Amino acid sequence: MTEHPTSHEGRKAMADRPQERTRPRQEAATSAAAAAVAVPAPAPGGGPAGPDGAATRREGDRLRFVGAATRRIARGLDLDEIVLGLCRATVPTFSDAILVYLRDPLPVGDERPAEPFVLRLRRTDRLRLTDLEGEELVLVPDPDPTPAAELCEVRSGSALAEVLRGVRPVPGDSPAARAALPELLGPEHPLPPGHRAILAPLRGRRRVIGAAVFLRRPERAGFEPNDLLVAAQLATHTALGIDKAVLYGREAYIADELQRTMLPDSLPQPTGVRLASRYLPAAETARVGGDWYDAIPLPGSRVALVVGDVMGHSMTSAAIMGQLRTTAQTLAGLDLPPQEVLHHLDEQAQRLGENRMATCMYAVYDPVSHRITIANAGHPPPILLHLGGRAEVLRVPPGAPIGVGGVDFEAVELDAPAGATLLLYTDGLVESRLRDVWTGIEQLRERLAATAQLTGPDHSPPLEALCDDVLDMLGPGDRDDDIALLAARFDGIAPSDVAYWFLEPEDAAPGRARRLARRALARWDLEDLTDSVELLISEVVTNAVRYAERPVTLRLLRTDVLRCEVGDDSPQLPRQRRARDTDEGGRGLFLVNRLARRWGATRLSGGKVVWFELATR
Repeated sequence: MTEHPTSHEGRKAMADRPQERTRPRQEAATSAAAAAVAVPAPAPGGGPAGPDGAATRREGDRLRFVGAATRRIARGLDLDEIVLGLCRATVPTFSDAILVYLRDPLPVGDERPAEPFVLRLRRTDRLRLTDLEGEELVLVPDPDPTPAAELCEVRSGSALAEVLRGVRPVPGDSPAARAALPELLGPEHPLPPGHRAILAPLRGRRRVIGAAVFLRRPERAGFEPNDLLVAAQLATHTALGIDKAVLYGREAYIADELQRTMLPDSLPQPTGVRLASRYLPAAETARVGGDWYDAIPLPGSRVALVVGDVMGHSMTSAAIMGQLRTTAQTLAGLDLPPQEVLHHLDEQAQRLGENRMATCMYAVYDPVSHRITIANAGHPPPILLHLGGRAEVLRVPPGAPIGVGGVDFEAVELDAPAGATLLLYTDGLVESRLRDVWTGIEQLRERLAATAQLTGPDHSPPLEALCDDVLDMLGPGDRDDDIALLAARFDGIAPSDVAYWFLEPEDAAPGRARRLARRALARWDLEDLTDSVELLISEVVTNAVRYAERPVTLRLLRTDVLRCEVGDDSPQLPRQRRARDTDEGGRGLFLVNRLARRWGATRLSGGKVVWFELATR
């Protein structure tokens, strides 16, 4: 039986040959660092020989190195990747160490550079040998104390300023470099004895943005004149790449901020419905999009739920999204039907220019009637998750996208039972390169149903956790599109918590309104609010009767607050003003403002509604 080579005898034999187990570290460093620029030995039997052949080979090696290095630098998409690409491409192939300085702060585009001219050490890489047996050379960011100053102020007229202004790399043994390097590295970090250097300015499209220092140790061959051309190529490609990265980063930042500022900072808390939302930008390759969501309180305790998606991924898409969202908010304030809102959005998109297209879902929920009215403009259909765990894709007429023009939109009215959850979303959630939109919708429906099963048939899943669970179905990886998600949990308002009356526009209306309100408060055990409610209702109803021609509506809603709504057919909105001492009126809204928790007035298509709220506890 043959013994394994790691047996006792095998290990003893290997121990008897220490010279084969480890090589001198200095010899390893020198051979590895010079590998790419060394002159290969002539092949047996032919090939160029002599000084001319060696020079030709070295020149070919330099050209291949420059090509590979510039490709590696060009692969970087952001500032750190480009600087890292320069370091990894040059150490140890071209130099044993590199120091990269960049202007702080970096100017962007045509920006005027900040004064004073300051360079900051962005990265330093060196070749380091490990102490572990059997390991070869490894390249790591230098863990030792920084071999140069972190900051360097470039003073006008100094030797460093002259080198940077000259743009061309200079060898370390030149008079210009001998005077400039101490300024750059700092007086406490002199160049180690015997080290050879090249100081290469990094010049972008308009100005010098930094400097790179290439270093070789004494045991390695020094830099040749042609190496200055190599350093110039590396510096030029790096500086142009940094310029592009800074401009791209600024553009992406502006677009991202533009889009996020156009989304709501927080969702309202309307009566009878709870809301939650999520927004995820697209992958880095397409991070800017036109998805948006909104929740807009409407008169009568209703709420408009909106989700839209502008086609494309650019700053233009984000800007169009902001314009359409603002238009939708304005139209919602007019209390137009959902199909009319989409019609006006379609007209606005056409006014913005050609090919300004978007999809949109607009829904209005009424917590008193427990109904929801939905109109669709080419958007994926919503999903309704019922209290028992059943999830259904609502049958809503698909409609044409906004911006097509010349099409009608149709609205449907559906039941919105208490405890149900409506999910509005954009196509980035359900469509990808790996699945079509209808497959994704079915997977989303199954995911919602499975999540609801975990909480049982009598309890709805927590709204925030439900949104997170829906997004988990995406899994890791790149996304092609951004995602907007709006979830609405319908609590509704019970009929026993609603009181509704019509009042004739006559002088006796305020007195009748006070009596009706007093009875409703007694039924709800809210007698403590009687005095305040009677006073405020009297003022608001009196103002409505003064301008109304048709019956005035009075509605009281009891939820966590007491809400009173008075509607009439006059479009003129009341405005609070300071009454003069001689005026007999003009103090009603002042009282409302002082006593009510909140109040407001909303214009309707057929008049207006004035409302106020009082805390019930």
